[in-house]
Amino acid sequence: MNKKIAIPTERGNLCAHFGHCEKFAIYEVANDKIINEEFVSPPPHEPGSHPAFLRKLGCTAIIAGGMGSRAQQLFAQNNIEVIIGLRSDNLKGLVETYISEGLKSGDNLCDH
Repeated sequence: MNKKIAIPTERGNLCAHFGHCEKFAIYEVANDKIINEEFVSPPPHEPGSHPAFLRKLGCTAIIAGGMGSRAQQLFAQNNIEVIIGLRSDNLKGLVETYISEGLKSGDNLCDH
């Protein structure tokens, strides 16, 4: 599995809403192991900006607390898998679980 997984962060923790994040943690995965971790600042938040930005970075999945339905559609159009409804301060642990067991979306933590 070669993937790039994005996680929206605020003060180094998972941000409840991806569009309000300070940075994205980007994890590069090859052969079921994390081979790189970097934090990147997103462009100014406008409808559609973040899915396009993450696609240009080569991201194939986003793990988030929540996001609106339109954003989920835009990620799908950019061929980026969306997993929402998660809460954790262990970003690397989320990615490791995604690699080994997969993650399922839970309740959307976003109110729109």
